[in-house]
Amino acid sequence: MLATEGERLRALRLEALQDAAAGIAFLDTYESAAARPGSFWDERAVGAALTSSTAQFVAELGSAWVGTATILVPEPALPDYFGRVREAGTALLVAVYVAPQHRGRGILARLIDAGAAWAGAQGCGILFLDVHEENARARAAYTRLGFTATGRTIDGQNGRELEMSRTLGDA
Repeated sequence: MLATEGERLRALRLEALQDAAAGIAFLDTYESAAARPGSFWDERAVGAALTSSTAQFVAELGSAWVGTATILVPEPALPDYFGRVREAGTALLVAVYVAPQHRGRGILARLIDAGAAWAGAQGCGILFLDVHEENARARAAYTRLGFTATGRTIDGQNGRELEMSRTLGDA
């Protein structure tokens, strides 16, 4: 993603938030995202393109953006979005979306593999994610892509989330 693509980022996020599973898959709503000013999306694009703690990957077919996944490398001493403090060398997979008409074509695997490679290059050995306990489609996809349940759960704003992880590289 380029730092200048805030408007395209906004459009993809709004599309994701209209997905049937959005209510349990995202910690955001269409209404709140739509109300954010253009400057928010521009800053988010810059952050995802130019920092060593966040990277957003976008699947592009022709000129259309059809999927996205974001990797966060949290500060070890600071709480994450659920208030957990992560150990150094870990990364989080968040904000995953593939447009319904493009699912089942390997796009999700390529997005996650790209994110995992980036996280590994940042010195991370484990990639974590949280998936809603009722989101069976996402849980099955993550399992196919090498994630396993850690046994840890957390009650988030949308209900119970299950933590999954995948080892990166030689870690």
